[in-house]
Amino acid sequence: RGHGAPQDPVTPSNVQERDMTKTEFTAADDQFHFALMGDDWWATETAWYSFHVPERRLGGWFYSMFRPNIGTVAGGCWIWDDTAHLPWEVPYSANYTALELPAATDLADCTLPNGVAMRVLEPGMRYALGYDDGDRLRCDLTFAGIMPPEPLTGRDSTFGKASHFDQLGRVAGEIVLHGETIPVDCIGMRDRTWGRRPEDRPRQAAYVTAAADEHTGFLAITNVRPEGDRVAYGFLLCDGRAATLVDGERRLERDPATGWVTRIEITGEDADGRALNASGIPVSRIIVNRHTFIDINSLIHWDLNGREAWGEDQDMWPVHRWARTRRAAR
Repeated sequence: RGHGAPQDPVTPSNVQERDMTKTEFTAADDQFHFALMGDDWWATETAWYSFHVPERRLGGWFYSMFRPNIGTVAGGCWIWDDTAHLPWEVPYSANYTALELPAATDLADCTLPNGVAMRVLEPGMRYALGYDDGDRLRCDLTFAGIMPPEPLTGRDSTFGKASHFDQLGRVAGEIVLHGETIPVDCIGMRDRTWGRRPEDRPRQAAYVTAAADEHTGFLAITNVRPEGDRVAYGFLLCDGRAATLVDGERRLERDPATGWVTRIEITGEDADGRALNASGIPVSRIIVNRHTFIDINSLIHWDLNGREAWGEDQDMWPVHRWARTRRAAR
């Protein structure tokens, strides 16, 4: 089990998406959830970490996507700056699609075929992260949560009925990029997801993050609506306390020649009645093409409730919608 296709084809008519939403992250969630996945071809588990070096306009991702029922792992590592945005021109890009997932892989302590290494130092809070591609790129980082993993609560978000957790944390260590050692010390985001994720599922959405320090930050996941981009899920971290966003909006300015975001504003209110007011300017970006959608991911320099902050705006589009929009503009 776990390394072959189901005997019968999985189609929308014979698969009903199960509600796998979980609201508390435990030590067991640092492991795989294969026993919960059933036989669905599209049963999927992910682990993502982000980091950045503001003075270099440099951003980075580790991302791994597992499909236990077909025995594969995808993803890898991306490093970008303000010199390029195409994945084949940025300083580093390795995006694998279907590498074999060894049956004995322990997610709590592993080096994956896509180059990503992860080891739990403290369940749910601290992780050792590595990457090794010889002279091209080596990474030695730690992620230390500044808050517990926050559960998905917005059922109308792009993550649907999956179990999904987001967590801000301090990322520290160094990367060696093409022979140059670059120190890293920032507050980045990680997420963990397990559930059903077909490759034809995407819709237009955004995943927006920022942090000013260990006590101040936010996450906003938005959906596109006729009246504007509305917050479907997120949280505000203020004075060290995180509370769910109950309302909010993402407003954008775009370059008419390219469609890229040139300015972004996020406003909202959390369950404690606290206000979120953030405005940001992209300083670099990378386009990640992930099967039937593109993620135009920008490193953002934010003003967050009057504080300087850094984070990202993932501007996610189904490929065909982006193409239609851009061709119409031309």
